[in-house]
Amino acid sequence: MNSLPGRAALSLCRRTAAAGGMRVFTGAPGHPAGGVPADRASLQAVRVCHSGTSRKGSTITKKRGYDITRNPHLNKGMAFTLEERLQLGIHGLLPPCFLSQDVQVLRVMKSYETRSNPLDKYILLMTLQDRNEKLFYRLLTSDIEEFMPIVYTPTVGLACQQYGHAFRRPRGLFITIHDRGHIATMLNSWPEEDIKAVVVTDGERILGLGDLGTNGMGIPVGKLALYTACGGVRPQHCLPVLLDVGTDNQALLDDPLYIGLKHKRIRGKEYDELVDEFMQAVTDKYGMSCLIQFEDFANSNAFRILNKYRNRYCTFNDDIQGTASVAVAGILATLKITKSTLLDHTVVFQGAGEAALGIAHLLMMAMAKEGVSREEAAKRIWMVDSKGLIVKGRGNLNHEKEEFAHDHPQIRTLEEVVHTVKPTAIIGVAAVAGAFTEKIIKDMAAFNERPVIFALSNPTSKAECTAEQCYQLTEGRGIFASGSPFDKVTLADGRTFYPGQGNNAYVFPGVALGVIACGVRHISDDIFLTTAEAIADMVTEEHLAEGRLYPPLNSIREVSFKIAVKVVEYAYKHNMASLYPEPKDKEAFVLSHIYSPDYDSFSLDSYSWPQEAMNVQDV
Repeated sequence: MNSLPGRAALSLCRRTAAAGGMRVFTGAPGHPAGGVPADRASLQAVRVCHSGTSRKGSTITKKRGYDITRNPHLNKGMAFTLEERLQLGIHGLLPPCFLSQDVQVLRVMKSYETRSNPLDKYILLMTLQDRNEKLFYRLLTSDIEEFMPIVYTPTVGLACQQYGHAFRRPRGLFITIHDRGHIATMLNSWPEEDIKAVVVTDGERILGLGDLGTNGMGIPVGKLALYTACGGVRPQHCLPVLLDVGTDNQALLDDPLYIGLKHKRIRGKEYDELVDEFMQAVTDKYGMSCLIQFEDFANSNAFRILNKYRNRYCTFNDDIQGTASVAVAGILATLKITKSTLLDHTVVFQGAGEAALGIAHLLMMAMAKEGVSREEAAKRIWMVDSKGLIVKGRGNLNHEKEEFAHDHPQIRTLEEVVHTVKPTAIIGVAAVAGAFTEKIIKDMAAFNERPVIFALSNPTSKAECTAEQCYQLTEGRGIFASGSPFDKVTLADGRTFYPGQGNNAYVFPGVALGVIACGVRHISDDIFLTTAEAIADMVTEEHLAEGRLYPPLNSIREVSFKIAVKVVEYAYKHNMASLYPEPKDKEAFVLSHIYSPDYDSFSLDSYSWPQEAMNVQDV
């Protein structure tokens, strides 16, 4: 190859010098891989730049010819050796060129960099995933900071809006309301048998974009891509599912190109029976330890479904519990800056849906560890929904909101609430773009030396404020975090801040890896608080000085690994694991479950017998 894009080459070897004695490395399939301290390097050879071929023994497959090149799990493209091509019956089906995986990454990067539109980049990456799975994950892990905003928020929101129009090849299982009574049969259609993790949505509340129906399949697909890229969960163990019960989005119903059921959403008993049957069918086929993650269900169903199943199945809701964990991790990290405790905080939420309530409940758990009752903790939390401040005596409050209703006069606007309550922290999770006005931000700066401002709504277009607005209006004193990424901000005095992204991807890949590794049957909120504390502990003084409340995204594999180890330790300590005997070395145990994007070798195990044993008998 005569010319390679400089930026691609830089990203490929960007991690040659990782900080703090940590390395990102991958091992051969079935061998340890992941991020570990340098003093544990004996567990696995450190490999920052890959050779592109696994040195493990050959992988056996009975497939031949086109079945190889059309199978994304097996396909290596032009990385097949001549010996492999001859033995697998694909010689002549590929150009007469032999490439290492590194060169393939650079070829993809060269194509990627010609695309300026994020949606075009998303389509390029999803097409690669459909064609060559290992190369896809090799690319993602080479520069997770670059690719995460493409395969997940914010670009995945745009991709979901255009999902039907950009549909190329089905990924995942589409189960409809009309398939009741036959879900077990439908699961048999999925080609993989050893499923460990399912991400399921009904498409009713996709990010902050609302009801996207079947177009919401982009969310489970994107989530599970991060299970593998960030956590190391093997892609063959993952199943994305869309429950199609219709859509209330009239624009989709009127769109002739919409790919889902064209009727209003079915609710009530039929809906519940569908979800019941789905949960039972999944665990009947894949076992009670199969993780089922609920994603982007509407408020009316999210808490109800979580409470119904959380003690019966291995399940969690990322919008409630994952968001809570990453938000509380950010709050805990701010304590290192403010030199205060959680009990010194008063928090106002813009929004009172599943994300806000999930964060509030986990904050209460964290405050309880500092010695106050839930009732006392709740007094430090205020919520504002579409009807204003949640107060006692206000009509139509559900059970979840009632816990945070204060004995206080009704206030209609967030500006008035902030001015009256004078909180130390405001957290936006209602997907109301610009909700944190200039007045609110300036008021926060007037009340607090270091105001905490979390604009956590996704995608970027729904953020309550930008990082630049926060830092400029608070003169650099604001402690900021967002749900989607923002570029660094340089103030007039020359100070530069790198906004912390409170992305759930810090949480769910590591939790999933730990839960899968030790066979946890029920996932308690304590696991998410443990995860939040672990993330906050990884934030250094250097990170805080740069404005970061979370470890840099390029270290997310190490973060996920440490979280998984914490989850495994917690599970065995509290008798929640189902896999015994208990491993003595938890780090090595977790490492052994991590997926490697290095190519397998398909060379036959060839050998010969002694000559006399091979003599041919003749007449």
